[in-house]
Amino acid sequence: MKKAVVLLSGGVDSAVTLFMAMREYECTALVFDYGQKARGELISAQELARAAGVRISLIKIDLPRWGCALLDSEVEIPKGEDVSADGKVPETYVPARNMIFLSFAVSLAETEGARAVFIGAHQLDYSNYPDCRTEFFESFNNMIKVGTKAAAGSQPIRIITPVIDMTKKEIVEQGARLGVPFEYTWSCYDGEKTPCGECESCLFRVAAFKEAGVKDPALKNRD
Repeated sequence: MKKAVVLLSGGVDSAVTLFMAMREYECTALVFDYGQKARGELISAQELARAAGVRISLIKIDLPRWGCALLDSEVEIPKGEDVSADGKVPETYVPARNMIFLSFAVSLAETEGARAVFIGAHQLDYSNYPDCRTEFFESFNNMIKVGTKAAAGSQPIRIITPVIDMTKKEIVEQGARLGVPFEYTWSCYDGEKTPCGECESCLFRVAAFKEAGVKDPALKNRD
């Protein structure tokens, strides 16, 4: 069976992406501990991988923290609706995060003989992150073609973004069809044991499940 590396954050988008990838690939879930405030992400990602029966590769890295709401303890997580509605890149953007994560993922894929890297990025009805756009992933695929041994050997690794043009509602619907265990997912940007219900990610999640007509399993407290 073909092999793939799947970036797994613990959120709904990456969980659905994992289950989509599993239809055609033997998957390894790549999880990053990069000092994020939302430590629930790490628990969820590992629970999702175990529930899916895939191998987990957990990598701990240190990213520059200053100025980023997801990392810097001095910067509060933005709360309320329309945090990124003005078209600006929000404070929750982590500089070059997907570039860094994908580089690790391609290295792991090349080492393991995988020919695909899946990431649950999407560019509709969501924050204005520049590293979640189709143009970014097309450019990254071009870089892989000229900068890896796998490509030189006529077996290039591809970055695959199966949910990039789906709305959050459509992603939830797809997950429901695939039997994704949403009870293990974590969306909140905050670092508490239960979702804050006020950050942009929480608000998007609530709206998506409501619009999809799917019951969102309540996350249990994290011990």
